[in-house]
Amino acid sequence: MGPEHFPPEGEDSYRDNAILKAQAGARFSGLVCLGEDSGLEVDALDGAPGPVSAVFLGPEATYEERFRYILGRLEGLPDSRRTARFRCLMAVAEPDTGRTWTVEGVCEGIIAREPRGTGGFGYDPIFYLPALMATMAELPPHQKNVVSHRARAAWQVRQVLKELLHERTRR
Repeated sequence: MGPEHFPPEGEDSYRDNAILKAQAGARFSGLVCLGEDSGLEVDALDGAPGPVSAVFLGPEATYEERFRYILGRLEGLPDSRRTARFRCLMAVAEPDTGRTWTVEGVCEGIIAREPRGTGGFGYDPIFYLPALMATMAELPPHQKNVVSHRARAAWQVRQVLKELLHERTRR
């Protein structure tokens, strides 16, 4: 299934984007499908970049350009005003009934003063986790896979899938 089979993402809702992806996959494949959408929300930027995180400042903008913009807008702010979170919505769609379930995972942190770390991707180098004293990009993969927004959503979606599997095996 290529990108041409997916509807374009909207700009307003992680939930709607995740549902669109899951339902498109279910229709195309005839199988139970998972869709996901996630992004970075910076409180001092009124929640931006939000659902448009992947194309913030335009689809051609690099993450370095996005970092410079965000860090520039937050320059001089104390940590208490640099709060941010990664948010992930996952949707599971059932092809034969059209039923859809959603779960949400959130990882709270602050925007670092400068990019740090080489792991991860996207906004990880500027997303600082005070409790771990590291940016997301400085964490080893096994640790990131426990604390991230996607990990938190995946643990919840796991239960949805287990219940759905149980229900489908009884049919």
